[in-house]
Amino acid sequence: MKAIQITAPQQMAVVDVPMQQPKDDEVLLRLNYVGFCGSDLSTFSGKNPMVKMPVIPGHEVGAVIEAVGANVPDGLVPGMTVTVNPYTNCGKCASCRNGRVNACQHNETLGVQRNGAMREFISLPWEKVIPAGRLTPRTCALIEPMSVGFHAVSRAQVTDIDVVMVIGCGMVGMGAVVRSVQRGATVVAADIDDEKLELARQMGAGYTINTKKEDVHARLLQMTSGFGPDVVIEAVGSPATYQMAVDEVAFTGRVICIGYTKSEVSFETKYFVQKELDIRGSRNAQPSDFRAVIHYLERDTCPVDQLISRVVKPEDAPQAMQQWAEQPGKVFRILVDFTGK
Repeated sequence: MKAIQITAPQQMAVVDVPMQQPKDDEVLLRLNYVGFCGSDLSTFSGKNPMVKMPVIPGHEVGAVIEAVGANVPDGLVPGMTVTVNPYTNCGKCASCRNGRVNACQHNETLGVQRNGAMREFISLPWEKVIPAGRLTPRTCALIEPMSVGFHAVSRAQVTDIDVVMVIGCGMVGMGAVVRSVQRGATVVAADIDDEKLELARQMGAGYTINTKKEDVHARLLQMTSGFGPDVVIEAVGSPATYQMAVDEVAFTGRVICIGYTKSEVSFETKYFVQKELDIRGSRNAQPSDFRAVIHYLERDTCPVDQLISRVVKPEDAPQAMQQWAEQPGKVFRILVDFTGK
């Protein structure tokens, strides 16, 4: 069967791999659409230390069940539209013991620590297959990245009295914007791209800041009566945005870190103490986050078409990835169409 493989930095090819058959506890999925995400871009660029090449990327899935193993529950049947929880959990580490399986110490994410979903078929444990209701497989490919943003909002314990600043309006950041709005918070979206900021407004952000053009500190003080935002969600992963989050959050505020920085970050640690900050990591997503995103997308209020920058055939994926690497700030999601239509 056809698959996309990153063979080395800056090298991607369409290859032929063996067809999988479902084991008794597995579901065979026919992939329809699979999204390229930031981790795939990092792998392609040679900047992802967790990846061993060659690797099949992809963990943002819109699929249809092709076949089921003998021990799969009756609720999963051929023809059903589904998405995938792409993380593993060992069941034995401290995270798993505490019920936070999304942060499993030994997690292996599809397309990162193990071969992913950029192929025509994949067989997975039935527990990782999530029914997607009436959503189309194309829309399903957006569920996982938005779930990561939803999870960050849960980590922040956002309420309707909070001002939430989301730094970075890619797909994960948009998820954080949506979930914060759903919880009744006042949302400030921050990015360097005006088109992304306009889309954040469409998705409910009350305020936007172009951090490249505007005085971020002055704007935030103006918006918050001098207090600063109660919550800052960092969804970029750069030293500058990490520092911005700590500098700009209100006293006794919460800073939620999603993005990985590729280099060390220097802080004035006095702010940690003087502000009595809660600084929390946010990793992956819980099953409840996936369900919440599906529920949101079923309302048909999300501008799905504007979140999909491009849909390409597998043969055109290498060129699309190269173009994304050259202009990373201009892409929400590139989907690879495996339907053959």
